[in-house]
Order: sequence, then structure tokens, then C-alpha cells
Amino acid sequence: MADLRPFPPQPDGVAWPTTAWEEADPPPEVDAADLAARLDRVLGPDQDPGVGHTNAVAVVHRGRIVAERYGEVEMGPLAELAGVQPGPITPETALHSWSMAKSVCHLLVGIVQERGVLDATDPAPVPGWAGDERAAITWDHLLSMRPGLQWTEVYEGFGSEDIPDVVAMLYGEPSSDMAAFAAGFPLVHEPGSPEAYNYSSGTTNIVQGCVQRVLGIEGDAVTALLREALFDPIGATSVSLGFDGAGTWVASSYLNLVLRDWLRLGLLVLRGGTWDGTPVVPSAWIDHGRTPRSESPLDPGLIHGAHWWIRPGRTDGGFMAHGFEGQRLIMVPDRDLVVFRNGKTGSDHVETLNEHLWGIVDLFPCST
Repeated sequence: MADLRPFPPQPDGVAWPTTAWEEADPPPEVDAADLAARLDRVLGPDQDPGVGHTNAVAVVHRGRIVAERYGEVEMGPLAELAGVQPGPITPETALHSWSMAKSVCHLLVGIVQERGVLDATDPAPVPGWAGDERAAITWDHLLSMRPGLQWTEVYEGFGSEDIPDVVAMLYGEPSSDMAAFAAGFPLVHEPGSPEAYNYSSGTTNIVQGCVQRVLGIEGDAVTALLREALFDPIGATSVSLGFDGAGTWVASSYLNLVLRDWLRLGLLVLRGGTWDGTPVVPSAWIDHGRTPRSESPLDPGLIHGAHWWIRPGRTDGGFMAHGFEGQRLIMVPDRDLVVFRNGKTGSDHVETLNEHLWGIVDLFPCST
């Protein structure tokens, strides 16, 4: 395992935000004017046009919210298509995850494994794989995006005659059973090998289908499980999920939370999975997710772990949940920092957005 930075504890005297968040000014080491200007580049009067539209941005430092901003314009049609209600952005607005949901799926697998229901090193229980070479694919191969299955993950620039697999899955006839659709593709690389890496929303939906299969649940029972096991312990009450026609949570893409609940999730992960003395997710499992494994050709400047992402070259331990069009939940252990952004950024400009967000991160001092 890579040399991972330790998770910081909740500072003495700072209440856990199970019911309400404490707020504070940025620490004296941070130039407040510089922070404000950098936030303006993401959401404000001096917004960088390359960032696109930002719905909300926030920063948690040492367990307290030190910045929180919401957009003043209405959400666009893509947000409405994704199931998020359009309208002025407020603290009560449900903010869509896109692929940040994949990281939550990883947390759920860790919780279910801790309960003794599955072992991530075992072959994934996909009925259609019995008796063929795909039967060697493990949960861990799927979580690291190395199952070796054929798949195209393209969101833009295609015509009606060449619909990518991910678009067909989410919006076409295969949406009736997305996990089965994704599991039906052939093996093109040896599972687990470096060349098998292929970022795939279909792979995540295979994982979620397997989780529900071993638990014998679907639909509302999945939401109830996530609330009981993950969200209720941290006081996140706004969770809503999207399901396919088979009752499987579309864990690749469809999770909605209000901003402060996204921050609760980030703080839980930054605290190594323990909340106010209660273990929620095993710390070793979060380490499993943030351990770097594969460089991403689709996302230059990022390394994939296991349904979590690492920005190479950083020495502060920063890692993140990452979603289409610039959805970001960033945790930085050495700075005791969580940064969240939700909005819509074109693929040609996501690196501009990333530079602004990591510029905000770098304003805050490292504790070591």
C-alpha cells in the first residue's frame, strides 16, 4: 500500500456537526482577501468564464465551515434531467452527484464487508459469469476499475450511430437493468492487470447489483440501508437515490444531497470513517479507496484508486470523489480540509476548475 497521510482527529472543543455545523473565520495563516478572491473565481462577481456555472462551493477547515456560497441563477436543463429540482440554489437545494456517487458505493461495500456479508477478494457474484472466463473477476477488480471488460465511457462528441455504452446504459433501453447490461460485455484484458484499467460507470453498477444480490434487497430497502448504515450516523438527512428499472441504485451517477450533507460525508471520510467516537466505515477501507493504482487517460492529471481519485504530485494526502462536469468533494488530511463544489463545467475547462479549487486548498497550512 502507498504511504498514505494519516487522518486528522476532530480538534478538541469542536462539536461534531451531527445536528448543526459550527462556523468560523479562516485561520490567521490564511489571507482572507485572497481566499475571497479565489472563491470569486469559482462562484462570484469575478467568476472565471472557464469554470462554467457553479451551484455551490464550500470549505471546511478543522471541522468548521469557513466558506459557503450558493449560486444566484437557476440550474440548467441538464441538472433537471439528472433529477435535481431547478430553481435558485439555497441550503435546501439537493445537489446532484454524478460520479461522486461511485465513491459512496465504495463506502457501502466496505460497510457490508465489515458486517461479514462479502469479501472483496472473492469473485463477484454475477450469475451470467458462471462457467466462463469472467468468473475470475473479483469485487476488488471491479472497485479498482480493472475487471478487463469491454466498455466505452464517452459523454460528448458522438453521433446517433455511435452511442457510447455509458449513454446507452443511462438513457436507452438498457436502463431497465443497468448492471445486467454492463455485465454482458466480453472480457478483453486479464482481470486485475494494469492494462485492464478502464473507467466505467457500468462497472460501478455491476458492483451495486452484486451488493443488492448478496443482501437480497432493492429499491426503497437500499435507501433505508444507506441511511441506517452511513448517513443517519452523521446527521445527513437529505439523501435521495435514483434507481433503474430493476430496482438497482444507479450508483455510478444518481445521488442527491444538500451541500451541508455533502460536507458531512467529506468530514466522515477525512476522519477515517469514525464519527464522534462511532466507527461508521472501516478506516482501512477508506485507505483501500485512496491508494493510487491507475493513471487515467480520460482524466489527465488524476490517478484512480478504488472508486476514489488522487491528484499526483501532492504531498498533503489530498484525494477526492470526482464527478462529471466538475462535481468535487476533496479531502486533504495534512490540512484538515474539505472542499466541495457542485455545478456544470465543460470538459475542455475542468482543469481550469481544478486549478482554482486546488488553489483554494493550498491557501490553508499543512499541520505537519
